[in-house]
Amino acid sequence: MSARRTLRIAMNGVTGRMGHRQHLVRSVLALREQGGLDLGDGTRLWPEPVLVGRSEDRLKELAGRYGLDRWTTALDTVLSDPSVDVYFDAQATSAREPALRKAIAAGKHVYCEKPVACDWGGALDLAGRAAAAGVKNGVVQDKLFLPGIRKLKRLLDGGFFGRVLSVRGEFGYWVFEGDWQPAQRPSWNYRDPDAGITADMFPHWEYVLRELFGPVRSVQAHVTTHIPHRWDESGKPYRAAADDAAYAIMELEGGVVAQLNSSWTVRVHRDELLEFQVDGTEGSAVAGLRRCRAQHRSATPKPVWDPDVPADDDFRAQWQEVPGNEAFGNAFKVQWELFLRHVVLDEPWPYDLRAGARGVRLATLARTSAREGRRMAWSAT
Repeated sequence: MSARRTLRIAMNGVTGRMGHRQHLVRSVLALREQGGLDLGDGTRLWPEPVLVGRSEDRLKELAGRYGLDRWTTALDTVLSDPSVDVYFDAQATSAREPALRKAIAAGKHVYCEKPVACDWGGALDLAGRAAAAGVKNGVVQDKLFLPGIRKLKRLLDGGFFGRVLSVRGEFGYWVFEGDWQPAQRPSWNYRDPDAGITADMFPHWEYVLRELFGPVRSVQAHVTTHIPHRWDESGKPYRAAADDAAYAIMELEGGVVAQLNSSWTVRVHRDELLEFQVDGTEGSAVAGLRRCRAQHRSATPKPVWDPDVPADDDFRAQWQEVPGNEAFGNAFKVQWELFLRHVVLDEPWPYDLRAGARGVRLATLARTSAREGRRMAWSAT
């Protein structure tokens, strides 16, 4: 019988959609359902969540629903508890930075959602504090662990594309304004000028591009608020202070060009909410959250532009499905497992607060580019 090693995790922000569904239920509680995390030495790591938040009623309800006995609205108290090993944060961004500072000062290992802070200076400060304190630290970079992206990475590693030329990314969907249908996103996303889709999505684009194709070296962007008036959860109108769409062209180290559209004001006419098309000299691929399809140079058709003749090509049917060849777990859970192994076994871990700061930096450069109407260079970091 395996020995059990308990690791107590203070989880702040679990009453929100992402903190609840992906981090609490589908990651930490899922690890418990499988009997803990196998550490490979006959020991199983048992994560013990302590629920943290502002609403006593909601915390109590969640604890009762999942059979958990520890929850609190007092962050300072839980951070002063020596039995708590890790602090996790999925709060609104404006609340994250001060909470992480407290956790680092208390000597807790920290793991958090992105963006890690509202600005680049704050993000760098957190990374510096964590390094000085000697605590393990990490930032969620879940897109790297999605089945579609992992299939795409396999193609890259196998040399399928030859020389990669360009990347085209489309992300988004229509978020209802809240008047005649409830919005799918909380109103703070639009009320807070430090929130918005640029702050939300460009940290993702930074690590996806860096890990798959190379670091961003310049960005030119247009950032806008297409829908300036929305209605909140109680049906009251408000003026949106944050951007709901961002359109960017980035040049990567090595010359790859990336075009990325991010929008909460677009109706979906693609197979998945997120898709990347990668074109190379030897082949192309389209990867989404789960699927990846490819077309090799040898199987590429030869269309001819003729607007006077109806097109009879089924272009989608000309692509080949990339097989899974392995079982893919929940992307958030996979990264949780890696972080917990990093904490207890000191295994390699590249997704730290400094990596999170790079994501904030890209969002900052995109907003500056949009505001000043110019291309922003990013020197090697």
